[in-house]
Amino acid sequence: MSSSALSSAARLRGLRPDWLSDPKVWRTEVLAGLVVALALIPEAISFSVIAGVDPAIGLFASFTMAVVISVVGGRPAMISAATGAVALVIAPLNREHGFGYLVAAVILAGAFQIALGALGVAKLMRFIPRSVMVGFVNSLAILIFMAQVPEMRNVPWAVYPLIISGLALMVYFPKVTKVIPAPLVSIVILTVITVAAGIAVPTVGDKGALPSSLPVPGLPDVPFTFDTLTTIAPYAFAMALVGLMESLMTAKLVDDITDTRSSKTRESIGQGIANIVTGFFGGMGGCAMIGQTMINVKVSGARTRLSTFLAGAFLMVLCIVFGPVVSDIPMAALVAVMVMVSFATFDWHSLAPKTLKRMPVGEITVMVVTVGFVVATHNLAIGVVVGSVTAMVIFAKRVAHLADVTAVTGPDGTTVVYRVTGELFFASSNDLVGRFDYATDADHVVVDLSAAHIWDASSVAALDAIETKYGQRGKTVEITGLNDPSAHLHGKLTGELASH
Repeated sequence: MSSSALSSAARLRGLRPDWLSDPKVWRTEVLAGLVVALALIPEAISFSVIAGVDPAIGLFASFTMAVVISVVGGRPAMISAATGAVALVIAPLNREHGFGYLVAAVILAGAFQIALGALGVAKLMRFIPRSVMVGFVNSLAILIFMAQVPEMRNVPWAVYPLIISGLALMVYFPKVTKVIPAPLVSIVILTVITVAAGIAVPTVGDKGALPSSLPVPGLPDVPFTFDTLTTIAPYAFAMALVGLMESLMTAKLVDDITDTRSSKTRESIGQGIANIVTGFFGGMGGCAMIGQTMINVKVSGARTRLSTFLAGAFLMVLCIVFGPVVSDIPMAALVAVMVMVSFATFDWHSLAPKTLKRMPVGEITVMVVTVGFVVATHNLAIGVVVGSVTAMVIFAKRVAHLADVTAVTGPDGTTVVYRVTGELFFASSNDLVGRFDYATDADHVVVDLSAAHIWDASSVAALDAIETKYGQRGKTVEITGLNDPSAHLHGKLTGELASH
């Protein structure tokens, strides 16, 4: 074989996914997809109830979202499906206007997500501080656990030993072997025990009927008028924002766990495409699922798109082909899996006394605020927004005191030099005007900005106000030491802003 042919073959091997060339990776991805599919069923049914639609609608949405995003998404191994956050947003629309409007809103939300992704909304992720990210992780762990609490109330006593047994299996089975994911072993063993012993406990089948056929594509049953557009647009836009927020935050979390980078812009556009496809197949839409993603990535060790694709494919196979068997799975088995996920997700290091002693009070405050709002509203997007705003306010307050002014009078007594140091922006420049002694200063005042930087119009307006106040007393002001960006901004705006 020629050297060019060898190099071409090498390039082709490099382009092949890992799971095609490594049986171990293939096995991990397949088993991870199966575990996630099992965990998706009760979740999708529960979210269907929240949205006020038939359980099959949520299951169809989970199927199409997972399959499509596995191809067009930007974060491999992340799971997208029907979610509670999206269900909460669109439930009022379904209740007031009907299912056709809900489907139309899902399609429009997908279009909004594609537009936002193309406009670069993913770049806003850089403004989310680490303390918000820690709060996001901890709050989602709390929400995952809280979602299991109803499954542990007013249930037969046998549920509790089953949950404990499931947790024990997931803790100790990996010490024996990691070839088969511990959650899958736990689900199978607990199902066999309950069925063989005839133990009467809540099962997946109690959540709702599973679909018996694949979804069929079609157009939403709504009048294609401007009134319809104005009705669905607010819900669609809210869904687009919530879905992107959760998806991008989850993608960043998976990036950190796997030490890899992903395209957030591609993920944003991919979420939009997946929602459009889901809408045309009559699904309720969705976004990244944090709990199932943690099962896939952190618990099962999946790393490729294959696990995401198979999670959706297995979901339909389990419902349509193995519906009676899946219906017999005890909810206790799935509760145990999700409880383990919540404990694995929580950042316990963030609450360690050693960490809290070293962490600035502002950072702890932001983390607590983020967790508090998420838990109170059951909406991760609200918590992230409030936490980020809180972090910005604390940061602005902190750096506002970094600008300092010192005055030195010249030896001849006719000149006074004010040396300004620090960052000048709306927060720090607000009290700048009051740092000068207009009445008693010499006739010539030099404002030395060689150790400062002008960031905004508020700072230019403050400097204009200083010159105006001295000018009213017949004194001259000379501004020196501006760096190039500051000089450009000052030269463009000075004299054009209203005086203080």
